Amino acid sequence: MAITTEMIKQLRQETGAGVLQCKKALEQTGGDMEQAAALLREQGMAVAAKKADRITTEGRVEAYVHSGNKLGTLVEVNCETDFVARTERFINLCHELAMQIAATNPQWVSREDIPEAVLEAERQLYRAQMAEENKPEPIMERIIEGKMAKFFQESCLLEQPWIRDENKTIRQLLTEAIAELGENIVIKRFVRFQIE
Repeated sequence: MAITTEMIKQLRQETGAGVLQCKKALEQTGGDMEQAAALLREQGMAVAAKKADRITTEGRVEAYVHSGNKLGTLVEVNCETDFVARTERFINLCHELAMQIAATNPQWVSREDIPEAVLEAERQLYRAQMAEENKPEPIMERIIEGKMAKFFQESCLLEQPWIRDENKTIRQLLTEAIAELGENIVIKRFVRFQIE
């Protein structure tokens, strides 16, 4: 199948990847748009993994105040250079993250940030809930792990589904931005304020 300019343009709009990357992905997948997008996402994750150890000393603090002025958030997002910190793509990412925090109220950035005492308390709570069910230990452990996965998804920003696309997590959104901007990006911290 011949790869047209329109196909490249459409894939570029969907993925944010460069023109050459889109053309190569379409050539590799025989013009299949969905497979090409998946291939670009995989490549983006590989790029993000390579950049994960790079130091992020620049960035932006983004504020979001919900209409009615009773809910607001601040999020610090770091990148490697002030050039990237000033790009529209980075600013939009920071704004999306601030809105996500306002909408979903996560407690931590990632599961690595959760204190061990909190994790143990959650496990004990789930174990107590199932105490009377007389399930074998291996089955109980699998159920607890499933409940812990749900806990992480609700309380860790990086594991939450993005409010604009439930099929994409915040970690995937961040990975796409890293691949597109070519720099490591780290969500450092956030705070959420709400008038009760």
